[in-house]
Amino acid sequence: MINNNSEILFLYDAQMCNPNGDMDNENKPRMDYDTFINLVSDVRLKRYIRDYFEDNKGEEIFISNKAKEAKERNKQIQEIGKGHLDLIDVRLFGAVTAEEDKGGHFTGPVQFNWGYSLHPVEMVDSSTITSSFSGGQGIGKDYRLYYSLIAFSGSINANTAKETNLSEADLQLLDEAMLNSIPLARTRTKIGQYPRLYLRIELKGKDKFLKDLRSMIEVTSKDLKIAQNLRLIRKPEDYELNIKSLIEYLEQNKDLISGIYYWKDEQISIPEFDKIFIQENWKKPLSLK
Repeated sequence: MINNNSEILFLYDAQMCNPNGDMDNENKPRMDYDTFINLVSDVRLKRYIRDYFEDNKGEEIFISNKAKEAKERNKQIQEIGKGHLDLIDVRLFGAVTAEEDKGGHFTGPVQFNWGYSLHPVEMVDSSTITSSFSGGQGIGKDYRLYYSLIAFSGSINANTAKETNLSEADLQLLDEAMLNSIPLARTRTKIGQYPRLYLRIELKGKDKFLKDLRSMIEVTSKDLKIAQNLRLIRKPEDYELNIKSLIEYLEQNKDLISGIYYWKDEQISIPEFDKIFIQENWKKPLSLK
């Protein structure tokens, strides 16, 4: 069982792809059209993680692509002789089941906000595509973004973890999935995504928390043209991340923090990155599998 809360900051980018299509809007990338900020739902992120557990780790999960409805999911786990809390995705994210007498509802200790791009984005001129399916063929539009650096904020609640038996081993598997799941989602519209930064800040105890860390990161560029219009970003080399506000905030709250599990991609530029480790014993490096 875990004994400490954690805060998560996760950045990944999407190049020439559709990070999260909106089925109610021609499957266009989800957007705030007033600010040109790209949006990605927490459901989309959890789907990447679940697929990694099921397809790459051989884990049985509750919200499986093989069982679309709650009754099917319950039947599936009964057939394999599992209970809900035997499943990694229930222990992490919780579940609403179709059987009230067997729990009915499990609150997940791991929760994410919707993700959003740290800069305005630009959509590629759409192209017409023809899709084949069992009933024939269909014609539609293929919508993509040139580039989007997407940031997610998450939290891990040690008090809620008691309800689902979330363990330290489960958190290690979550760290692994956060880093490895998205690059393995190589569908036609999702290929072109890669993790760039992951921080899981472990706190001291079950009653501590931090603010959403995304507001403390600023995308800047040495290229004057890009600096004046961040929608022109096309690759990681076009910008760097200013994290001075984040460093200051961690310094102010250093007494709440016990350690930082982290991974940073070498291609992304974050001047003064090592300064987030206010104390040397905070460093807990992670690696891609």
